[in-house]
Amino acid sequence: MNAPLVVRTHALHKRFGTLVAVHGLDLEIRRGEVFGLLGPNGSGKTTTIRMLCGLVLPTSGTAEVAGFDITTQPEQVRRRIGYMSQRYGLYDELTVAENLRFYASVYGLVGRARDERLAEHIALLGLGERLRQRAGTLSGGWKQRLALACATAHHPDLVFLDEPTAGVDPAARRTFWQTIYDLANTGTTVLVTTHYMDEAERCMRLAFLSRGHLIGLGTPAEVVQQFGAETVEDVFVMLQQRDEAAAHAGGLP
Repeated sequence: MNAPLVVRTHALHKRFGTLVAVHGLDLEIRRGEVFGLLGPNGSGKTTTIRMLCGLVLPTSGTAEVAGFDITTQPEQVRRRIGYMSQRYGLYDELTVAENLRFYASVYGLVGRARDERLAEHIALLGLGERLRQRAGTLSGGWKQRLALACATAHHPDLVFLDEPTAGVDPAARRTFWQTIYDLANTGTTVLVTTHYMDEAERCMRLAFLSRGHLIGLGTPAEVVQQFGAETVEDVFVMLQQRDEAAAHAGGLP
């Protein structure tokens, strides 16, 4: 855990009117980590990610991503990150190679630098035999792998994976997670949200949010111990039930 910090937040706070979406968040995420951001719906995950992407300004507190301040340097932040959502964002009529070239160009890679980066990336993610295949004809697992390749074509310091394997079969999910670790081994930090708790257990560290508060942080084993549970799934179910009860009662976190 001596790698440089890629994400550092201090007392990060976001309010929408009377709703406090994120409350005093302190996080540190290091280079090459596979970090899980977990919590029930409404826990603050999406708002946190939007702030870290430089898309939403915090109400108070500070955050740096890849060494840049999200409030004063959002454009620099966005150049150093990648983003992949569960929504399919590829161009079906383009081939795998054409999608990769397009996204690399969008991120500012051109000419020899683009070709060299893509050749390295194609080898890392095992896309070599699919380059001439149209994206629309790929299986769900291969589409997800291509989407990850497009999101990281510019070699970002940090990539956000928002429910990246939703709707993908278990075998493809396992293969995709090996790809995530291959990517992290090259130095890219991966921040992932997922509702698959078997995937959460694959993360190096986890942060659990509940109604805007950070209430659990550590390795999967450490988080389970913090809550006196047996599995990460038990923790998630516990928080989900607690949040639903609090919301029904109109209570505070």
